[in-house]
Parts: sequence; C-alpha cells; structure tokens
Amino acid sequence: MAEAHVHYNLEERYVFTPEQKKKLLMGIGIGAVLFVIGAILVYLGVGSHEAHGATHEGAKGTAHAGAGEHHYNPLTRIWANLWLNGTFFTYIAAMGTLFVAIQYVAYAGWSASIRRVSESFGAFLPFTGVVLLITFFVGGHDLFHWTHHDLYEKGTKTFDPILNGKSAFFFAPLQAGSFPLFWFIRLIAYFGIWYTLYTVIRNNSVKEDYITQKGDFTYHKKNITFSAIFIVIFGYTESTSAWDWIMSIDAHWYSTMFGWYVFASTWVSALAILTLAVVFLKDQGYLKMVNENHLHDLGKFMFAFSVFWTYIWFSQFLLQNYSNIPEEIVYWDERMEKLGGVYSPLIIFNVAVNFIFPFLFLMTRDAKRRSIFLKVTAFGILMGHYLDFYVMIMPGTTKEHGGFFILEIGTVLLFACSFVYVFATTLAKTNLIAKNHPMMEESLHHNI
Repeated sequence: MAEAHVHYNLEERYVFTPEQKKKLLMGIGIGAVLFVIGAILVYLGVGSHEAHGATHEGAKGTAHAGAGEHHYNPLTRIWANLWLNGTFFTYIAAMGTLFVAIQYVAYAGWSASIRRVSESFGAFLPFTGVVLLITFFVGGHDLFHWTHHDLYEKGTKTFDPILNGKSAFFFAPLQAGSFPLFWFIRLIAYFGIWYTLYTVIRNNSVKEDYITQKGDFTYHKKNITFSAIFIVIFGYTESTSAWDWIMSIDAHWYSTMFGWYVFASTWVSALAILTLAVVFLKDQGYLKMVNENHLHDLGKFMFAFSVFWTYIWFSQFLLQNYSNIPEEIVYWDERMEKLGGVYSPLIIFNVAVNFIFPFLFLMTRDAKRRSIFLKVTAFGILMGHYLDFYVMIMPGTTKEHGGFFILEIGTVLLFACSFVYVFATTLAKTNLIAKNHPMMEESLHHNI
C-alpha cells in the first residue's frame, strides 16, 4: 500500500542507455543475419519439417477443394514469416493504444502511473505497416490463394465458385483476379486511421505535462473523446483486418468468431508485454510509485484474458467440429489430421501454454503480486500466442513445408528487438509519468 505522505518524483525520465541500445542493435543485427542465412537454407530445402506422406495433392484436397493446384514456391516460407511477425507486432502495437483508450473512457485512475508505458507501443505501427505492404507486393501471390486469376475464369477446370462468390470483398470495383484494390485500400486505411488516432492521443498526453494552470483538463477531455472514437473504430477494423490478413489465407474457411479470437490472442499478448515492461522499469529503479497493487491488476488482466482466449478458442473449435461443415472443418483438418499431422502437436501445446500455464501460475492472489511470477507468466503468454499466430498462418501458406529453424528464429529476433528499440526510444522522449493526469493521486495511493 502506498504511504499517504510519500513524495514521488513525477519528473523522472527513462534513460535509454548506450549499452541498452548496443544490445538491441546487436540483436537486430543477429536477427537479420539469421534471417538471411535461414532464407538461403529454405531456398535450398534445408530445415523443413516436411511430413512423410504429406503431398500437395492432399493439401489441395483440403484447403482448396475444387480449385486449381498451384506449385509451391520455396520463398513462400520467407513471406509467411514476415507476414506472421508483421501482423503479430502490428496488433500488439495497436493494442497498446487500445489499453490507453480504455483507461480514458473508463475514467480509470489506477493505471495513470503506467499509462506512458502502453502509450509507447503504437510508435511501431509505421514499421510493421511498411513490412506488410512490401511483403504483400513481393509475396502476396504465394501467401494468398485467392490472388490467382485462374480461379475466377468460368468454364475452366480451375474455376472456384466459392472464391468467385467472395471476389467483390477482395477486388471491387475491379474485375475478379485483377489487383485486389478493395483489400489494399483497407490495409492502408487500417494503418492510417490507427496511427493517426494514436498520434493524436499521444500528443495530447504529452501536452498535458506542460499545463501550468491547476484544474486545466483540456487535453484530458480531448483524449477521452478521441479514445472513444478509437475504441469504436478499432473494435470494427480489428475484426475486418483479421479477416483480410489471416482468415483469407485459408480462402475457403470462415469463422464468425475469428475477429474476437485474434483480439483475445493479441490483447493478452500486449498485456504481457506491458507487464514485462513495467516490471523491468521497476527493476531498473523507475516507477517507484508502482506498487504490488498495480502489479496485481496487471496479473488479473493476464489471468482473465487467458481464460477469455480459451473460451473463444474452445467455442470456435467445438462448434465447427460438431457441425462438420466442409468450409469450416477444413481449417481444423489441416492442423490436426492432414499435412502428415505435423501441426497437430502444436494444437495441443497451444492450449496448454496459453491456458493451463497462466491459469495455474496466476491463480492465487500472492502470485499476481510477485514480479518473478509475473515475468515467467508474461513471457510464457508471449511465446504461447506467437505460437498461436504460427498455427493460424503457417499451415495455410507453407503447408507441409513449414518448420521452426534458423529463418523463424532470426525473424522473431529481428522483429522483437526492433519493437523494443522503437518502444524504448519513444518512452525516453518525454516524462515517464503523466504528471498532470487528473487521477494521478488515485494511482499513487492505489490499494486493492
């Protein structure tokens, strides 16, 4: 419990030391080197967990029934890794802004002392936006089956009536099989709107630090308005972006719960990063006003949304497997039975690490208030939901040619270190504490 007469330094700034920069730049460099080496090995056919008995014919029969078979390009695994990490870190960056927006709209006071930490997540959006744009232009034809023009030629053997029925969602107002203008406009709009609103909220928050007149809540009120706008827009576009970027990989498959599923996975991942960042800063001597009660709330968030993710996962899995509709069951067939069964162990491990592990670790009150438990659980959640994205993306793109080798290690290291570097740089640009936040006093004396 925070003492009533303790005076904290609300002017403190995070110092992104040269040593920390050097380590992160080294990590980025190592990741880039491993990525290049891994890409070369993949092109040469090394490091793939290609299954015995898994063939392209089997993949065609499950994922693209009735559609023409397209030759597998070894470079697809490279594009798939870039797409996997690009989407994963895009959502984490956006979820940081969502966390801030929710605190504003809910008039939450407990989080005022840690708000600057989550504010810094959104700075990574331009970087992942560029990655997704380049990856789509270079490798989109290999990642997305629906981009092949021969699938829309009526009267041919390759004609796909299911994809033809969905063509307007991808190509309108252009002809099916041409450049996916509608899909591309949405991609640009997602990043443009998310980053613009993030910038407005962030700038207003920083300007609030320089208010000299006591009781001036101008910027705080503006952020409540912009946060409400962000929540409404993001609540819709998060689902549609998940359809565009991930669900359309398995072009025949659909799930009405998929937007919520991706939200649950990336929201709890962002909470895990926020928790790790707060604990790291405290270990470095910052955020002295953050006490075990704040950590308890972060632990409760991770615990609750791990359970929520499990509920969404099980509901989607149970309903689709029970109904056994071809366009729904195909997603689970590829991951659990087809493609030689190479992905089936990951399904079991996915549920264990994303539900059982955080559930058991954070079940008690004391566990949520101890930094070592929070560190271990948050790291496990991050690894688990990265695996979750792997299971979502890799079977539909690389088929039986997937794997986790030098390429995958290098890509995740490259993105993770880049994210931390941008995050730390943004965090160091202004006060670590939003000192003029109207509910700062409540946060300083937070007790549960």
